Amino acid sequence: MPTEVAADNRAASEVSGLDALELGPKKEKGRIGRRIWAATWPKLLAIAIVVGIWQLVFLSEWRPVYVLPPPADVFAELGTLITEPRFWDGVRLTMTRAITGFALAVAIGTLIGALVSQFKPLRAAIGSLITGLQTMPSIMWFPLAILLFQLGEEAILFVVVLGAAPSVANGLISGIDYVPRTWLRVGQVMGMTGIAKYRHLILPASLPSFVSGLKQGWAFSWRSLMAGELLVIVPGTVSIGVRMQTARDLNDAVSVLAYIIVVLVIGILVDQLFNGADRALRKRWGLTAS
Repeated sequence: MPTEVAADNRAASEVSGLDALELGPKKEKGRIGRRIWAATWPKLLAIAIVVGIWQLVFLSEWRPVYVLPPPADVFAELGTLITEPRFWDGVRLTMTRAITGFALAVAIGTLIGALVSQFKPLRAAIGSLITGLQTMPSIMWFPLAILLFQLGEEAILFVVVLGAAPSVANGLISGIDYVPRTWLRVGQVMGMTGIAKYRHLILPASLPSFVSGLKQGWAFSWRSLMAGELLVIVPGTVSIGVRMQTARDLNDAVSVLAYIIVVLVIGILVDQLFNGADRALRKRWGLTAS
């Protein structure tokens, strides 16, 4: 009896040892702060360098102060803007357009990418067209969009979708193309067919490339949206683009630069979200250290 108890204890200790190997060493609490600082200080350094160069150019009097104001004036204006409710109304409208257009682009691009990747005649017919649309400047679509939808929200969304959907489709196509053939054969041996094959094998394997396509699609949609808000001013709406255009008409360089910073900050924040999703996928696939 004592021998059996000892054996059970030994087995339990071995299992707990394996569990410890599975879980890995506990993370130090201090590592979180160091990781945040390691990710933050390069961005702070980049901002300091840009602001320093900007200040030097201002001091050189290369352009008059009413054309190129100093950083202090622009940041002071930015501090005033973010305290105004009207500013946040404009940001809300712009982000609503961005999210709506990008969601439509993801739905359309995913559907097209899935169809093109599976049907060779369809790929032969429109595969190069998708790449051509991806490289086409979005601003070229606005004359057609205005003819089709006049000065309305639909004109802006039309161009945003055309700017982002090809990148999303190409990301999914590329991800499916690079699924290892051995995985497909294993799935076939396991009896995976149809929707189950896509759900449990192809789509998970194509996620890293698909996320890259989503990230690129967002970049295209954001640029298209900013161009659209400058060119297509919908009556009764005040967005970031409208406010920037108004500032330009009034020769208010301080406000123009402040809104440029706002657009840049929003773009960086969204890019960080995509980077976080990409890191999570890479960690899940064992491509980075935990």
